[in-house]
Formats: sequence, structure tokens, C-alpha cells
Amino acid sequence: MTWADRLRGGLQKTRAQLNQNAGFLGRDLRSYARNAEVLEDLEMALLAADVGGPATAEILESVQSSRRPDLLAALSDALIEQLQPPGQAEEDDSGLSPWFQPAVTPSPVQPAGHVVMVIGVNGVGKTTTIAKLGQHYMEHGKSVMFAAGDTFRAAAGAQLEVWGDRLGVPVIQGREGGDPAAVAFDAASSRKARGTDLLLVDTAGRLHNQHNLMQELQKVHRVIGKADEGEPAEVWMVLDAVTGQNGLQQAKKFNESVPLSGVVVTKLDGTAKGGILIPIVRELGVPIKFIGVGEQADDLQPFNAAEFVEALLAE
Repeated sequence: MTWADRLRGGLQKTRAQLNQNAGFLGRDLRSYARNAEVLEDLEMALLAADVGGPATAEILESVQSSRRPDLLAALSDALIEQLQPPGQAEEDDSGLSPWFQPAVTPSPVQPAGHVVMVIGVNGVGKTTTIAKLGQHYMEHGKSVMFAAGDTFRAAAGAQLEVWGDRLGVPVIQGREGGDPAAVAFDAASSRKARGTDLLLVDTAGRLHNQHNLMQELQKVHRVIGKADEGEPAEVWMVLDAVTGQNGLQQAKKFNESVPLSGVVVTKLDGTAKGGILIPIVRELGVPIKFIGVGEQADDLQPFNAAEFVEALLAE
């Protein structure tokens, strides 16, 4: 099964939600009038899919003003525009962001590579997501390391170690209950010394209103920069799509403590509110990096707005 097939299947609940509130989806729309009733149906569909009021208003305005004769094509254009933050760089054919392209002649002192800090609340699947990301980049020819920065949950370190053994990825561990910043420092130093392309740093799950834990997250971020100047290159938050607007509010608080550069959205197959991707991009101002529609490693793939919208509006 191709990724396009899995994506269409994973978005089935959201697509059904759109169709329930806007039955015109899937019809021949070449001459479908954009009257008040149709636009009202579309508005209800978008709100039900968790697109949010401000974005829905902009989408409706775009659909109304579009010169496209096909209503579905006009809607597709409007959704794609909402899913792309201003100035967002395009992914290359491998699905690797431009920031991850190593220098042609890396310095022997500063090996080309990057650190990605992965954060989020409890239970969103950060550790499993890190393993899937590691496998993805290895399949594209990159060397990878893991840092088990969740020192408060013994199972997290053990789980990452299992994934490391399975994938052949080195895992930097610390003692249970130890300082996660120390683990991050050691891991960043090791990545730099080895010249590894990518270090993915796991962090303890925490709630956005736990002030001391948010301060600890800031400390982890700082010490990575001390070990390797300019790092972490990226801070990605893992969001469970099922949490919808609640997850978005959590992300805003995280973003205030440690500025995000991207979001990984998982479990899109488990919700009828896949439209949450739009307010994530709109309100956080950062791109969706990867999306997940299942449990298998291949069910987590780089996000492409046009591909997503095509699957969402498929008949």
C-alpha cells in the first residue's frame, strides 16, 4: 500500500465529518453554485473538523473570491494556503528539510549535523515517534543517534534502548532519576565528536502548567547549545491529533518556554478533527514536519500540504 493510500485511509474519519456537514463533497462541482446555503454547509463542515473560526472565515472568503470554476478546486487552494506558514521552505524529494542537508565539505572541527529536541505532554508517544523519525532518516542515508533524556520514567529509557538495538542506533543514557540536561549535554558532545548527522533528544513528558518542569526544558535547550554551538537546530513538539484544540493550547504554552520550529502530529487516523492542522500552523506560525496515520513506522511521513488536502478531499 502506498503512502497516498494510507493517508486517504487515515483521514477517513475527518473526511466523513466533512461529508456529513457538507454533502457536496464528491459531486461534480464544475457548475456548483457558491450560494449562501452551500457556503453555510462548508462553514459548518470546517468548524466541525476543528479548523477554527478565524481560519474558516478566511477559507470561505478565499473560496468566494476564487476564479476557479470548480468549487472543490477553490477549496483545495484555500486549504493548502492555510497549511503553509509564510516563508516555509519546501521539502526536497527525499522528504528531508533543507536545514538537514550537510555541507559539501564539512569542517573537521565542526562536523555537519544537527540536533533535534523532541518535546510534548505525557502520553503523546514521543519515544515511539523518535524511533520512527530515526528510521526515516536512516532510510535516507543519514547517521542517527538517540538521547534518552526522559530520566524520570525508567520505561522510556528502556524503550528507546530497545529501538536503538533494533535499528542499530547508538543511545546515550543517564541514570534513572538523573539530570536530563546532563544526558543532553553528553549526547550533543558525542554527536559532535562522532560527526553523526542527526541526534534526536527525547525529553520527559510534562504538562504545560508545571512551571518547574518547563524551566528544566529550557535548561536542556541551553546545555545542548553549550555542548554544540548553534544547536539544537530544531525543537519539534509531538501532538496527538485526538486532543484537538486542547493540544493546540498546550503547544502555545510550550512555545512560550522553548520556541518551536515544527510540529509532528500523530494519530490522525483516530480523530474526525484532522482540520486541527490548520490552526496549529496559523496560531503557532511553525510548519507541520511529519504526520502519523497509524502504528507502523511507514505510517509517519513528512508533511506535504497539497498531498494532505488531496487525501482529505478525495471521493
